[in-house]
Amino acid sequence: MRSAEEYEALLHKISSELESDGLLSVARVAARKAVTARLDPPLAAPLRKRLAAMKLRSLWSHQIEAIEALRNRQNTIIATGTASGKSLAFNLPVMESVLADPKSRALYLYPTKALAQDQLRALRGFALPQIRAATYDGDTPTDERTSVRKFANIVLSNPDMLHFGILPRHTQWAELFANLTYVVVDEAHVLRGIFGSHVGCILRRLKRIARHYGASPTFVMASATIANPRALAERLIGEPFVEVTDDGAPRGEKIVAFWNPPLVDEKEGARGSSNWEAARLMSAFVDEDIRTIAFARSRKSAELVARYAKDLVKNDDNAALIRPYRAGYLASERREIEQELFTGKLKGVSATTALELGIDVGGLDAIVLNGFPGTVSAFRQQAGRSGRAAEDSVAVLIGQDDPLDQYYLSHPDILLSKPFETALVDTTNPNILRPHLGCAAFELPIGADEIEETFGEGAAPVAQAMLDDSELGVRKARGTRTERLHWKKQQPPGTNLDIRSLGSGSFSIVEEQTGALLGTVDSARAFHQVHPGAIYLHQGDNYEVSVLDLGSRVALVVPSKADHFTQARETSDIKVIEVLNEKSVGEAIFYLGRVIVTEQVVAFVRRSIATGETIEIVDLDLPPQTLVTVAFWYTAGPELVTRAGIAEKDLPGSLHAAEHAGIGILPAFAMADRWDIGGVSTALSADTGLPTVFIYDGYPGGVGIAERGFEKAAEHLTATLEAVRFCPCESGCPSCVQSPKCGNGNDPLDKSGAIALMTAILS
Repeated sequence: MRSAEEYEALLHKISSELESDGLLSVARVAARKAVTARLDPPLAAPLRKRLAAMKLRSLWSHQIEAIEALRNRQNTIIATGTASGKSLAFNLPVMESVLADPKSRALYLYPTKALAQDQLRALRGFALPQIRAATYDGDTPTDERTSVRKFANIVLSNPDMLHFGILPRHTQWAELFANLTYVVVDEAHVLRGIFGSHVGCILRRLKRIARHYGASPTFVMASATIANPRALAERLIGEPFVEVTDDGAPRGEKIVAFWNPPLVDEKEGARGSSNWEAARLMSAFVDEDIRTIAFARSRKSAELVARYAKDLVKNDDNAALIRPYRAGYLASERREIEQELFTGKLKGVSATTALELGIDVGGLDAIVLNGFPGTVSAFRQQAGRSGRAAEDSVAVLIGQDDPLDQYYLSHPDILLSKPFETALVDTTNPNILRPHLGCAAFELPIGADEIEETFGEGAAPVAQAMLDDSELGVRKARGTRTERLHWKKQQPPGTNLDIRSLGSGSFSIVEEQTGALLGTVDSARAFHQVHPGAIYLHQGDNYEVSVLDLGSRVALVVPSKADHFTQARETSDIKVIEVLNEKSVGEAIFYLGRVIVTEQVVAFVRRSIATGETIEIVDLDLPPQTLVTVAFWYTAGPELVTRAGIAEKDLPGSLHAAEHAGIGILPAFAMADRWDIGGVSTALSADTGLPTVFIYDGYPGGVGIAERGFEKAAEHLTATLEAVRFCPCESGCPSCVQSPKCGNGNDPLDKSGAIALMTAILS
């Protein structure tokens, strides 16, 4: 293990050897001593004995606080730092309850299968014969599932399996539900946006089924540090919670470095590839025998960094010890990589956020963040993956051509001291609530008095709409006059519901020549990522999409040696349905309301991997997609435009640049990713009659991102102006006003006009 001083010296050495002068600054996060406490009454003797055998002589203060709350059957959310022992804080009271009552059952829910496997190893590590833990998910062999239902007293699963496989078949799980004492929901900070809102409805359905069997389980959630842990838990479950946030775990000193790819065109502000810089850092760390994870923001980046790093290592033997890891791999591939990482066989992994969560990957030394991950919470979660044994460690943030990345690289003190964001969910969103009402009625006919009790205020009108559309019917409960709603259609509800994305279902990616399944992509991204002609990366190999079959939801791919990558282009149109709120911000009027967005992928660009230059633009014929959501927008009247000194011909580019920059900065104010947010700008809106900039939620019905932008409109616009004004480029670049997802190819864009417009508003 190296000391913080050695890590800092190594970073300077790597930077000088690369001749890129990429190292901007280095900060130190101080070490912290442990704060311990005593539990009264002490744990059951078998647990004390096992903890002693595991050389755990004492518990940290936040673990004691959580155990005491759970012993008192209080719903509890534990929101402390990475590697702070949250799992032990809920495992101990759960196992204590099983030891005291052999009939007691617990259900653990994880957002990924890898996390469930990791926790299964931890539970079995206690080697207590009374604890019968087992996973029940899509990877569980069919012949083992009956055994899990009958004999496991701790069942580890995920929200998807709970929705698809457990709740609709609750009669097969009667023993579990009748004796359900605890429900554990781990990594609760990822339960935000569309996924969190779906999970909130699933958990309400779970409570209702447990109540039917006579149980009232205590809920325990574990989360990375966020601004609103108790509020998030209460919105997800619909019950009061206590929060445990005072972290008593020790940590080593951490070096946090800020690294920018070199400028390759000072006039245009263009920078080198962050993928290349991440690969160079990871290869240098691996050659120094420093175990490293490089986190990427996309599947393509994860694949490219691993490929580049294999080529860059000085020791050829190390190339085989570097692998990519991302969602979309087959289960066998994921398990193989996880095992190699856990046992220390691998020295470097280039991963998406699939490995951001709390998997115990052993003694990691270094983290490379290939781009700011979108939120302060995710940044600290990823950076915290290194130094898990309270040893000194290093984390390096590499900036991408993105306004938020460059803003934080130039303001590292703001990033390191910034409060955590607020996690946003909306379980009352009718688009989300409607399918879950149908599922609830299918699982158990539901009375009118139960609807709001289960799903909250606003559910009754949704149920009435489903009655009007003959999705639900009314019949009297057997032997009573009580009327209940039941599912009326033949096909069970929710079978095609994708709880993790905007669309329903996903597309399979199949190699055309062999029929091998390479992976999947959700329907919301399919038109952008696997359109005909798209280059698809898998385990470092190139494939080109030959056919996208919309009917069977299959993308056929063939091996490719292409030296280019592809980017989709789309057109967007927006229409205001309803204005919900408005206010003045400086010299502009800001609005909040419901809108309908129509998007269509119309072409794709082939770009050179070596230079990024456009090779050709290819037209596509794909159907349009519509989205009803929530947006905030502001208008610029003639007097404001005149005061800003913007000529009529420059107005579209000025608005477009302000829109892009505003989208790029908004994640600093809402717990969202840039890719969760859309925007449209127009010099003459048919709805407002004025030049207008729209920014909207990328989720049906919205999940609070636009509301947060409207609420923080003045602060958001000020930060946007600062990010654009202080970017060193002359006419606009990816670090300020260009967008990687722009459907118009970032044309037109007018950086100076955007600065003038926002300055005039805020003056």
